[in-house]
Amino acid sequence: MGRGRLRVYLGSAPGVGKTYAMLAEGGRRAGRGTDVVVGFVETHGRPRTAALLEGLEIVPRAAVSYRGASFTEMDTGAVIARRPQVALIDELAHTNVPGSRHAKRWQDIEGILDAGIDVVTNVNIQHLESVNDVVEQITGVPQRETVPDEVVRRADQVELVDMTPEALRRRMAHGNIYPPEKIDAALGNYFRAGNLIALRELALLWLAGKVDDQLDRYRADHGIAGTWETRERVVVALTGGPEGDTLIRRAARVAARTKGADLLAVHVARSDGLAGVSPANLTRQRALVESLGGGYHQVVGANVPDALLDFARGVNATQLVLGASRRGRIAQLFSPGVGVTTTARSGSIDVHLVTHEEIGQGRRWRALRAAGLPSVRRYAGFALAAAGLPLMALLLVRLRGQVPLASDILLFQAAVVGVALVGGLYPALFAAIGGSLLLNYLFTPPTGHFTVDRPQGLLQLVVFVVVGVTVSTVVDVTARRGREVAGARADAEVLSTLAGDILRGERGAVTARGGPYDALGGILERLRETFALTTVTLLERDPAAPVTPDSLRDPDCWDIVASTGGEPCACPDAGEADILVEDGTLALVLRGRTMPASDRRVLEAFAAQAAVALHHGRLAERARRVRPLEAAEEMRTALLTTVSRDLRAQLASARAAVESLRGPDASRAGGRRGEAADTAADSLARLDHLVADLLDMSRLRSGSLGISPRRVAAGEAVPGAVGGGDREAVELRIPEGLPEMVADPALLRRVLANVIANAVRFNPPGAPVLVTASALGDRLEIRVVDRGPGVRPGDRDRLFQPLQRAGGRDDEAGVDLALARGLAEAMGGDLTPEETPGGGLTMVLTMPTRPPRPSGRPPGEPVDERAGDVSGSDLADPVIVDRVAAWRDRIGHGKDRPPPPDGPRQG
Repeated sequence: MGRGRLRVYLGSAPGVGKTYAMLAEGGRRAGRGTDVVVGFVETHGRPRTAALLEGLEIVPRAAVSYRGASFTEMDTGAVIARRPQVALIDELAHTNVPGSRHAKRWQDIEGILDAGIDVVTNVNIQHLESVNDVVEQITGVPQRETVPDEVVRRADQVELVDMTPEALRRRMAHGNIYPPEKIDAALGNYFRAGNLIALRELALLWLAGKVDDQLDRYRADHGIAGTWETRERVVVALTGGPEGDTLIRRAARVAARTKGADLLAVHVARSDGLAGVSPANLTRQRALVESLGGGYHQVVGANVPDALLDFARGVNATQLVLGASRRGRIAQLFSPGVGVTTTARSGSIDVHLVTHEEIGQGRRWRALRAAGLPSVRRYAGFALAAAGLPLMALLLVRLRGQVPLASDILLFQAAVVGVALVGGLYPALFAAIGGSLLLNYLFTPPTGHFTVDRPQGLLQLVVFVVVGVTVSTVVDVTARRGREVAGARADAEVLSTLAGDILRGERGAVTARGGPYDALGGILERLRETFALTTVTLLERDPAAPVTPDSLRDPDCWDIVASTGGEPCACPDAGEADILVEDGTLALVLRGRTMPASDRRVLEAFAAQAAVALHHGRLAERARRVRPLEAAEEMRTALLTTVSRDLRAQLASARAAVESLRGPDASRAGGRRGEAADTAADSLARLDHLVADLLDMSRLRSGSLGISPRRVAAGEAVPGAVGGGDREAVELRIPEGLPEMVADPALLRRVLANVIANAVRFNPPGAPVLVTASALGDRLEIRVVDRGPGVRPGDRDRLFQPLQRAGGRDDEAGVDLALARGLAEAMGGDLTPEETPGGGLTMVLTMPTRPPRPSGRPPGEPVDERAGDVSGSDLADPVIVDRVAAWRDRIGHGKDRPPPPDGPRQG
């Protein structure tokens, strides 16, 4: 009896129809004559789902007692004893009541599968273990019921049950998922449009990985080594040479010709350490690949063509971009090169050989001495050969007749190996040649001459030289590789630490120009600590300075960008070592000790990363400076528009009403006088409101707006914010028992009044504006729902820009919503727009229900949350201060303005 087959319906969110799809599948199978039973199904009171249960056999549930209460769970034993062909089991991630057969339902399903019964089940993407933390971060709701990903990945079939966020929210609004009393809270919390979009993308990405695994497994099971062009993937091979930029851009153009093609860059690091690459080039090329939307990979292999093709086939690549060989013509006579070899072995992968300026220039190998032994070791090897071989020959001459010639040769051979271990290859070659001459003159008949009278003697000498040279070469190469491996390991550790520091944003250096280049300071400080230097300085060449060799010694040609340690170096020649990057415009200068050539690659990597950090910091600083100027310019333009339109319109209306009261026909106007007076009063009230909003916006920008937070109940604050003329146009649904908010009562009423008035203004006649409230954790949400024209998602941010218009709401400009958000954020809350299901706009005001830690209170001392007045508790709270500062930046707090105070003052 084999194991049963598992089919899983994967849902992107609750309510998309997983249970419905599972029961529909069970009904189809039962209609074909398959023995199908329902092991466990929860319909949640949905009539259409319950209707699918008709005609299906349902296995009775098992009763489980826990803490004096009775619960029902799936009866796993009964399902196995019934032995159907297919069992329908709902909620794969369900946690069973303690005392059940298994702790988790997926464990029950595993037992049913082991009994040879096929299972059809379902699960939501948020219940998979690998994405559980991501879902909590997106939705703010922890998922306590999870299932290991491997359980779902092992399924024979996984089918995605999907629905667009708009359609799902409509289902929710129509009451097809939750009961009416839970709809508003669900739409405002878990079922936000952004949450549903993110969950949908997570489900699609997870299922795509599952499909890729299935395809790879199928190809491996059937021994398929060729490429299946299910999707275009372009791989570009990088050597670390200067031609890499050309190859990347050419590969990007190849990928751009095919819509949806992936771009992957790969560098094959030689495991034997023979290839010399430039870390600076690779760092720059990696940044170029990522800026073009590609990915960078690095693999290790002794044979570059094999490693490159293994990677390309592993990612199912369809095209491979290589650079034409840099090797000269003579070198190509002995080996065809990587490009030709890769092309010959590529099979179904198309190979593009790209020409570049480095063709035929030869590989820039480092000199052997750069990676060889120190000079002292070489000199010691020569000295050992020059002194040790004659001494050995003298000793063997005295033992002549007692030691055969073969033993003499072996002893000399051992001496050659010893010299190779001490001094390397060249002293060993000297010892092999010298040893062969001594053997020939002193021990090979006829002795005393450099002639050999017997062929076997000549053969012995030749074999001695060949073996000596071979052994010396092998010993030297082995020792060299061991040193290179140790150096590479040390370099890798240093670079790994450097990468970690950059990711963590480590701080450490003081910038000379005052720029906030924290990543740059961390890199320089890490370099100084790693190599025990006294000073590390990053210099930038003056653009106006001449580019000459003498400029390296002229401090006037260089500017100090950043420095750490002692006195900064004023020019590249002021230190013991310098590394030029970016065509000599930047120089990393080191002082403290002489750096060996073997550390050059690591220093180049540090220099390249320092250059990248410098540019990133400057771009961020430039963006920070430009953003307030743009906001200020928009503010000035909008203010002129408002003054020329709204203020003049209200003044004109009030003036016309007043003139009608003062005119010659005023006495005969009768009842029209009251109408004119009402018009004038209304226009002046609107004008007063707009001027007050502008003044409050100015106070908010300058940080002088007083805030006095207290505990406020939603049931008191919301009705008080509804204007007298708007009471009939607003419907309030404020549940009882909601926690109190922490806010300034006057400012809170101002926020609510502005938001409600804005909703009433755009709501269609006859349809009231709905105001509801609900609690979510330590926050309270007040939702103002209108059925007006709504706002396009791309224009919603403009709603909160002062004196701006957005979407279809272009009949009146002002600062009401901008001021409302600013006041909300100053009190520790937030104001966000959402789409109303069925059309319209919903404004969500979120306010805290817990006060922050009071200023001056010790960190460990608790806050008395029962107190009714918490005024002053947010004066130095960093969250509130940051919110106010961020709001001032958003509405155009320019650099030329005086700095704001540490926090808002009490009123």
